[in-house]
Amino acid sequence: MRDRVSAAHRIVIKIGSSSLTGKSGGQLDPTAVDALVDVVAGLKKFGKEVLVVSSGAIAAGLAPLGLATRPKDLATQQAAASVGQGLLIHRYTESFSRYSITASQVLLTIEDVVRRSHYQNAQRTLFKLIALGVVPVINENDSVGTQEIRFGDNDRIAALVSHLVGADLLVLVTDVDALYDAPPSSANAKKISEVHVIDEISQAVIGGVGSAGVGSGGMVTKVDAARIATGAGIPTLLTSLAEVGAALSGEIFGTFFHSSTSKKSSRLLWLAHAATPHGKLILDAGAVTAIKERGVSLLPAGVTAVEGEFISGDTVELVGPDGVAIARGLVAFDASEVPQMLGRSTKDLAKELGAEYERELVHRDDLVLL
Repeated sequence: MRDRVSAAHRIVIKIGSSSLTGKSGGQLDPTAVDALVDVVAGLKKFGKEVLVVSSGAIAAGLAPLGLATRPKDLATQQAAASVGQGLLIHRYTESFSRYSITASQVLLTIEDVVRRSHYQNAQRTLFKLIALGVVPVINENDSVGTQEIRFGDNDRIAALVSHLVGADLLVLVTDVDALYDAPPSSANAKKISEVHVIDEISQAVIGGVGSAGVGSGGMVTKVDAARIATGAGIPTLLTSLAEVGAALSGEIFGTFFHSSTSKKSSRLLWLAHAATPHGKLILDAGAVTAIKERGVSLLPAGVTAVEGEFISGDTVELVGPDGVAIARGLVAFDASEVPQMLGRSTKDLAKELGAEYERELVHRDDLVLL
């Protein structure tokens, strides 16, 4: 199946902080940036379209601020990102200029790939850059982000961007050359060359942050990114910077995640993997069964309680009596309106409160099972 790698036309390559800073993690390594750019330039020479999702802004800002390690507090992380972002894109711009390739900076937050009006705008911008022959260098907007930068969101953003632009392949470049069946430092660890079903991967193979200690992800976020991308029908390749060129030519390097044959729609993909729930609707057992087994909409009669503050159109979790979330959906009413609707039929609600209440709390088209 590695022919899908070499045949890919539109490719999203994500590279982590530890790959761009080396083992010291103290500052951006220009040779690492050049090595990635060399690979991208080689792909473009063969007519391929490439987008780069690059971490490294916080790492690049450490040395100028006199910091030896990644700061723990959010404010200092944001300050480092603010300083480092300019240094990072400047280094990419200089490196791409060796091939007369124009690079651009695109800063995104998870909100930009969740809210429809935002992601459509991001999509238009990226499509225009691709059409102009530009290589977009995408990064999470760490300097104004909130808690997202603590959770390796560039991996998730890379997967969502891959879906956003209709990529043929997602490549995750990390400081480990592949996925292993045990920590790579273990004597008996074996490389996993292919993954057909991600849910069959044992938790034992997932480690922490990279060896340089400057990243925020780790293997868990790489596997999550692969799950999102493959669920959208996009195969994913995990490999190291040293081997990415050979891997992209079709050689057996890294780990190849096969894509799912059943693709989620854009709307449901965002809902399952990117949307942030603003509240919860607590369901009775009958509603849980109906939603899971029959794929119906959620009616007020099946809801026993409501939690959180949300407005119509926000994402909420649908939770069973046992407290386990079974689905996410876009709610059709404000949180303040829901309590008076609990456990009641839509006909009774319409009679008492008006015709606008004779509808679903969450329509089945706006609902995805977890």
